[in-house]
Amino acid sequence: MKKDNIKKIVKTHYSEIAAQNSCCHSCSCGAETDNEQIAKSIGYSDKEIESVPEANLGLGCGNPLGLGEIKEGEIVLDLGSGAGFDCFLASKKVGRFGKVIGIDMTQEMIDRAKKNAEKYGYKNVEFKLGDIENLPINNNSIDVIISNCVINLAPDKLKVFKEAYRVLKKGGRMYISDIVLLRTLSEAQKNDEDLITGCVGGALLKNDYLDIVKNVGFSVKVLSEDKNISKRQYQKLPVESLKIEARK
Repeated sequence: MKKDNIKKIVKTHYSEIAAQNSCCHSCSCGAETDNEQIAKSIGYSDKEIESVPEANLGLGCGNPLGLGEIKEGEIVLDLGSGAGFDCFLASKKVGRFGKVIGIDMTQEMIDRAKKNAEKYGYKNVEFKLGDIENLPINNNSIDVIISNCVINLAPDKLKVFKEAYRVLKKGGRMYISDIVLLRTLSEAQKNDEDLITGCVGGALLKNDYLDIVKNVGFSVKVLSEDKNISKRQYQKLPVESLKIEARK
């Protein structure tokens, strides 16, 4: 399937989710589990979930904020920020002298995130409409990048990581939770719109994913691998949630 078609499918799907009052987990391929249960299963605490419940759409496959330390005063960039859940949690870590920027490709998600920020009084968070393959961010300006189950949706993952490398300061790091494949999908599966929007159809084999990150220039550490997520949320498809730290 052509890259432009993939982006159109993904954008339409997540725009529709943003417009809903409540959402089931789009990456669950039909599993009827509520957002709070999903968030708990992938590593969020009750306190985190309850802090901005409207921002938790049950769309993640891990908790990137739990993978490494984010310090006060740092500038954090969230790739695929959705309704702002991870951004709001990061904002508490960076404090009033820090800043969090959320990037999302759907205007509906940006609007929803801004409403959440206004409702809960988050002053150090900014949301920008943009494509993670072409970030509207200056070179060498970001301390930390986080991303939760989003890069698998991008047709050109090499571009995503090149852009991440460009905007990070020297010594900056990424904390990523993403879906990767444990074996090759069929062509029909790769072109299945439900699997594409469900974080599976466009995913890469684990080693291919890691090779891209390393070839861009990052030093990569695999922090954990959640294979059980396949049973919980992905109908036993050959996937896992891979958690990595990548340093520039």
